[in-house]
Amino acid sequence: MMHGLQNILLVYVLRCLGQIVHGSDIINGKKAPENSMQYVVSVQNIDGHMCGGFLVTEDFVVTAAHCDVENPTHVVLGSHNIKKGYQINIEKKFKHPSYSNIWLGNDIMLLKLSRKAQLGCKVQIIQLPCAEMNLKAGEVCQVAGWGKNRTGGENVDDLRVVSVSVINQYVCREQWPGLSANVICAGGYGTNKGFCQGDSGAPLVCNGLVVGLASFNKNYNCAYPDVPNIYTDISKYLKWINGILLTATSS
Repeated sequence: MMHGLQNILLVYVLRCLGQIVHGSDIINGKKAPENSMQYVVSVQNIDGHMCGGFLVTEDFVVTAAHCDVENPTHVVLGSHNIKKGYQINIEKKFKHPSYSNIWLGNDIMLLKLSRKAQLGCKVQIIQLPCAEMNLKAGEVCQVAGWGKNRTGGENVDDLRVVSVSVINQYVCREQWPGLSANVICAGGYGTNKGFCQGDSGAPLVCNGLVVGLASFNKNYNCAYPDVPNIYTDISKYLKWINGILLTATSS
């Protein structure tokens, strides 16, 4: 009986995974103003841009754990135009120890840079929450990235941003049965705004705080999906994040 139940659950999870797409290209957004969001970075490998991320200290970037499969080697920052920024190599990666796949959650990773970024008018850090947060449904936040802005399109050169509304957790879980804990749902449901594929790890920013990072959505349809976009809830990982940052500082 137990083996039968396990098989049923496995089939269900695999079916759900088949509908999931790593995400966060900006759909129906606009070009980000030059004097905004200077903490957003492009996480790259030898082929170029692969994921988004954001600077939380001079030498640490937060991104999605599933981005590790594409072997990131460096980040680009200092310009909203991805071709005009400067590069810093990645020295070490800290993937959440409980991460195995996006459907099971814990989709978060810290990147230790090989040198400190020079903070200024074009490069800034963004503040993490001080404690766990429970966002209210309908709260308007922003997500930004360099990914595709239409189905089958190419990544864009200039950072784009779009406003999305937080979705009630009960409503979200009706659309995503079996959804893992520690996530935020925003955009992509009852709206034509949100993210698509190609720029996972992009920051979800509410009232000046980074509260989430883009994890996944459904299928390859940017026209737009009928289920909420899913973000990792950063406030649920503060102890883990701060532990890594503290250890790095003391060493």
